[in-house]
Parts: sequence; structure tokens; C-alpha cells
Amino acid sequence: MKRSIPRTLAFLPTAVVAFALVGCGSKHENENSASLPTAQVRVETIENKSRTMTEEVVGTVRAKLRATLEARLSGRIEKMPVAVGDPVQKGQLLARLDAGEIAARLEQAEASLEEAGRDWKRVSALFDQQSATRAEYDSAQSRLRVAKGAVAEAKAMMSYVEIMAPFDGVVTKKWADVGDLAAPGKPLLEMEETGGLRLEADVPEAVIGRLTLGDKLGVRVSGVSNELEGVVSEIAPSADSNSRTFLVKFDLLATAGLRAGQFGRVAVPVGETSALHAPASAVVQRGQMELVFVVVNGRAQLRIIKTGKRIGDEVELVSGVDAGEQVVVDGAGNVVDGQPLTLKP
Repeated sequence: MKRSIPRTLAFLPTAVVAFALVGCGSKHENENSASLPTAQVRVETIENKSRTMTEEVVGTVRAKLRATLEARLSGRIEKMPVAVGDPVQKGQLLARLDAGEIAARLEQAEASLEEAGRDWKRVSALFDQQSATRAEYDSAQSRLRVAKGAVAEAKAMMSYVEIMAPFDGVVTKKWADVGDLAAPGKPLLEMEETGGLRLEADVPEAVIGRLTLGDKLGVRVSGVSNELEGVVSEIAPSADSNSRTFLVKFDLLATAGLRAGQFGRVAVPVGETSALHAPASAVVQRGQMELVFVVVNGRAQLRIIKTGKRIGDEVELVSGVDAGEQVVVDGAGNVVDGQPLTLKP
């Protein structure tokens, strides 16, 4: 009869082997750490700093001064010597309408004025000689005033024949060209001032109370690498009934690459908060992981962290480290876990 072996004793060799392997592994790691060369690094202490909480609001860069030009009378466009993108000066001709009918009306009005003037002079001389009645004199005088008014009206109509640039700027749109029929209410051209630009953003009613005229906020614009400074110049007194937002305008300084129509974001302050911060150079990116090396007993200790917002040259540390700990900020990418460290002065 074969005698059975107790189950506890059966597992004993496996446990001994596992224990031996763990012991060998720990010994191997300790030997590797001990053999690492000493790295000279610069460290900084992690601090709990307060920062302003912001909410990003999107907007569009637009010209401070822009105008849509249209004719004040009907007529065929005879001349339009500008194209989209052309710079124009104040008073420069943008379009001219066919003025044949209006010119004829002006000539007729001027002829009537001459005739009325001669009649008034004749009746006035007779009235002084008491050879004309007061009624004849008043009638001649009235005809003279009507003739002068007709001439003034015709000249005003002639001034509407030419559409001039109201300010220095650039042509941004054309809705008509030579040969098209112009009419009141029908746009011909659009132009914008090139000197001043601003960001127009719809700010939610929840944060509109945080803004006042003259506030300076950070603005990010697509296509411009640097953060711009936006100054609050206008705040709409009432909200849009559909979006429940207020139109706010932020004046921007002239910057290379900044153009009307670009997409922008403005950071509106909504409160204060505190968080741990460290220099961005302390964070090492390895795949999907973010790491820092903390100085513990003169050696580098690897910590997996989670970062938050980046503000300037610093980054917010959400988890993985505590305030008061020292992290490697210079040469962190070349340090390994357990490596002995010496601090740079």
C-alpha cells in the first residue's frame, strides 16, 4: 500500500524556490543601484501656490472700425477701381454710378435758377418804382427760392454718384462690379480699418460680473504663438435672449500674424485656488506616463504623477508628490530610479 504525502509538504519545494528567487531579485536590484554612478543635479522644493482660476471664452478677431458701403440712389455702376485686399485712403473713389440722368436734372435746375433770377431782378426793379404789386414781387422771390432749392437738390444727388472711402483701410468684400445695378439698401463693398483689432467674445452671464472696463486679460489667437494682452473696452449692457451671453470687446495691440477673422480664446478669472507647482523641466514623459524624481536619502526615487494646467514655466502637480519634497529639475531625463545624487550649488 502506497503511503500519501501530506499536501503541505508537497508545496514546500515550490515555496522555497519562490522565496529564493525573490531574494535573488532584491539582491540583484540592490547591486544595480549600488553600481550606478553619482549624478550631479539641480533640485527645487515643491510648493503649494495659489493661482487664479479661469474660464476660457471663445471669440473672433475683428477690426475696430468696419463699414458696409451702399449707393444712396439707383443707377448702373460705371466705375469700380478697387479689388478685394486693396488698401484705400480716406476720400478715395471706390465706385461711380452712371450720372447721365442726374446731370441733366442739374442742368435743368440751373437753367430754371437763371430764369428765376432774371425775373426776380426785373420784378424787384419794377417794385422799387412802384410799377409792380407786392404779390408779384413775393411770387418772383418764391420762384427764385424754389429754383435755388432744386439746384441744391440736384447737386446733392450728384454727390451720391461717387462712393468714397470713409476712412483709411482695406477692401474686404465686393458684392457688385462694373455694369451691375446699384440701389439703396444693396451693399456694394465692405472695408475695414487696418490699424486697430479687437477680440469680440460672447461671455456667459455666470461670469460677466467678473469683468469691468479696463481689465487686462490673456488672449490666445490661432496663428499667433505668443499670448496677447486684451483690454476690456466694451461690455454689452444686456444679454442675448437666445444664448444668454453678453458681447464683450477686448482691444488688442498690433501684432505680427494677427488678422481679422481669426479664432481666439480669452481667459476670464472666476476665482482663486491653490495647488502644488513645480518647474515643467522636472516632469519626464515616458510613453503615456508622467514621472518625476524625488530626492530621498540622497538618491533619486521615481514617482508616477498626474499633472494639471501649465502656467508659464511651471506645471501643476495633481498627485504623486507632497509639498516640501525636492524634485530633480535639471537633467531629470538622464536620471534612473535609485541613482545616488549630488546637488549642484
